[in-house]
Amino acid sequence: MRYLAFALTLAASLHAPLPASRPALNDKPVRVEGGLVSGAPGKDASIIVFKGIPFAAPPVGDLRWREPKPVVPWQGTRKATEFGASCMQNIVDVLPPWTHEFMTHTAVSEDCLFLNVWTPAKAAGEKRPVYVYIYGGANTSGSGAVPIYDGEGLAKKGIVAVTMNYRVGIFGFFTHPELSAESEHHVSGNYALLDLIAGLKWVHNNIAAFGGDPGRVVIGGQSAGSWNVHSLIASPLAKGLFHAAIAQSGSSVSQSSRTLAEQEQAGVKFAESKGAHSLADLRKMSYQDLATRSAGATGVAQVRFPAATVVDGYVQPAFPAFVSDVPTLTGSNKDESGASPHPSITEEAYARQAQRYGPMAADYVRLYPLAASNEGARDAARMSTYVWAVNRAKVAKTKVFTYYWDHTLPGPESDKYGAFHSSEIGYVMNTLDTADRPFTAEDRKIAEMMSNYWANFIRTGDPNGPGLPKWPSVQEQPGMTMELGDNTAVIPAAADPAKVAFFQKAFSQF
Repeated sequence: MRYLAFALTLAASLHAPLPASRPALNDKPVRVEGGLVSGAPGKDASIIVFKGIPFAAPPVGDLRWREPKPVVPWQGTRKATEFGASCMQNIVDVLPPWTHEFMTHTAVSEDCLFLNVWTPAKAAGEKRPVYVYIYGGANTSGSGAVPIYDGEGLAKKGIVAVTMNYRVGIFGFFTHPELSAESEHHVSGNYALLDLIAGLKWVHNNIAAFGGDPGRVVIGGQSAGSWNVHSLIASPLAKGLFHAAIAQSGSSVSQSSRTLAEQEQAGVKFAESKGAHSLADLRKMSYQDLATRSAGATGVAQVRFPAATVVDGYVQPAFPAFVSDVPTLTGSNKDESGASPHPSITEEAYARQAQRYGPMAADYVRLYPLAASNEGARDAARMSTYVWAVNRAKVAKTKVFTYYWDHTLPGPESDKYGAFHSSEIGYVMNTLDTADRPFTAEDRKIAEMMSNYWANFIRTGDPNGPGLPKWPSVQEQPGMTMELGDNTAVIPAAADPAKVAFFQKAFSQF
């Protein structure tokens, strides 16, 4: 009902005259938790941008591997015109097929809990819908400052857009019995999720000052960002902090998560390999010392700590869980999850692909022999989101919309990579201008369509709107998904009932 009421009053809320008593956001500093901040016009002067706003205390020193603490207040007005440091990670300028616009380029620091706001509002109190975007990067890299996540493209469509940093890698997921013992909740790990929850609380408490509506917040993310969206949907700590969700190319049916006991033991082995005798020793180590994989002081070969969520009963219950029953939009891309425009899979790689299905591997081989392995990978990607939606429907009432992105991103070796993992981001975020690629009028047309679908969903919990092909929910057309890009039409999630039945059984076991 909240989204229905908003849809009926959307035009009025966007165009109603502003009371003269409200100062324009670019004329006067905005008060947030911690103090005053001032922004600056974006590339489009109608958008005001605030960058590098702290939403929690720096998680450094003794605060390393602890829940985020309240932001440290500052004096005067903080000039929020430059991105804050990104969280600790190895910086790589390009990693084909991901070119410059997909990568982190800021300085890195443990002092990294910053967020950024792009607002089309002229004053506080306009109650614009809010989109909080969570970056991907395998939970080991990424930043709210990555160029292709720029919020201006959606802000021009009336959305208050937010990106935020969260700890990744060893700082975001390290788990150890001593950390659990010092925690008042007797758990450790999941610091990345706790950062995101702290950021969402900041949005709830502060976004009205930027013209956003804390009662209409949508979270979204891609790849690991999508996994984290699923984790937030499942977390009781995040309940009520968002009202719809977008999960691109990442489903909890394939999510990497471990029990607290498993991850604690991994932490013990990690500390031993570093020659660390206490948490104090580990907290004194530099990022480089923690990240290296050479032999440690004990002579034990060091390993990289797994960046996995922990089923701890505090931040995260066991999957699948749907604590937040909110409208959801989710899907996958044509050329990811092992699929390729020009498949050349070896028999060895094909065998590994089939073994993912454990005792059902023989059934997979029968349905998808080696020559059809590409089809199997594509069906698996579509069906993972569909099965998630079906399982969710057993306990949730809100609608789910699924998609299948098929458009090749132009640029270096585009024929080789096709519609690769994350290739849809610039289109849905309306940020093609952040990339140095040979975009055509057709690309611009697709970006307008995709960003309109996303903006509609952020506004109303439903992607449909004037001038767009009808996109049915899973509840409206079971077994179907929406192909988007070159061919925008409703298609089957898998080619025949036997294949649908296979994936429903296989993914329901994960």
